[in-house]
Amino acid sequence: MNRLRKIFTNKIVLALLLLIAFIYLNNTSLLAKPRTGSPFLLAHRGESQTFHMENLKNDTCTAERIYPPEHPYMENTIPSMEAAIKDGADMIEFDVHITKDEQFAVFHDWTLDCRTNVKGRSNDYTMAELKKVDIGYGYTADNGQTYPFRGKGIGLMPSLTEVLERFPNQAFLIHVKSDDPREGELLADVLGKLSPERLSLLTLYGGDQPVASARDKLPDLRIMSMATLKSCLIPYLAIGWTGYTPAACRHTEIHMPDKLAPLLWGWPDKFLNRMDHADVRVITVRGNGSEFSSGFDQPEDLKALPQGYNAGIWTNRIDRIGPLYKKKP
Repeated sequence: MNRLRKIFTNKIVLALLLLIAFIYLNNTSLLAKPRTGSPFLLAHRGESQTFHMENLKNDTCTAERIYPPEHPYMENTIPSMEAAIKDGADMIEFDVHITKDEQFAVFHDWTLDCRTNVKGRSNDYTMAELKKVDIGYGYTADNGQTYPFRGKGIGLMPSLTEVLERFPNQAFLIHVKSDDPREGELLADVLGKLSPERLSLLTLYGGDQPVASARDKLPDLRIMSMATLKSCLIPYLAIGWTGYTPAACRHTEIHMPDKLAPLLWGWPDKFLNRMDHADVRVITVRGNGSEFSSGFDQPEDLKALPQGYNAGIWTNRIDRIGPLYKKKP
């Protein structure tokens, strides 16, 4: 009896050792195809003014807390996007809000009160009326003593259509700010007029409902929302050690905080290679996911990334790190 128990115990131990060995070999990057090349740079709202992060919340007026300007660009404008592209951005993120005449204005804040010379929301105005607004009105670096961009932002709020027409070959990450499913449908109507090649360069992210409704009308549109992230990453954390990539991951985008990324099976190279096979774009953001708009803004920030890293980087200041990592032609 003791002999049988010993044999049985030994088999269990052997099975566990074999399982551990399989998990290690199947997920170590030491045996993965090495990743080479320059980082994929995602510029947050083009090139924009930086601001201090102390006590920052989603509704904080960031225009009232900028640092002294280092360049003339304001976020979410065509000049800021041109500058970001010149400095090496592979992709640009921008925000959209619905207007009174059901166009999409490229603008970040929930209201116009903070950054502009008018009050209310974008849907209180037509796109033509928003063109007359001064989007540089509220910027100040010295608590309101001076306003360096006041009077310089009139006519600079672009529409979604203007941006897409101005940059026909540029990759964009479009952030729908509301959680209204109808806005997703209207966005799908706009994006559905584009060629398949142009559509392939775009990703839509934001609230679960508008993103889902847009995907329903445009199945080939790359998307990201909290729902898609959960449906992809939770199953992957459970069984990704087998090498299986959940079907929900396919043709989506994932933004992964660099402090949490090592928890993923196969991070970095094995995981990134698996995501490549599933047509998933992986963007790394700084911190643990709780920070507001955190990006790798300085060359020294990139030291936290794996050697040979080329999945993606979210940066607020493309002008600082872009020239150092610009891809070779």
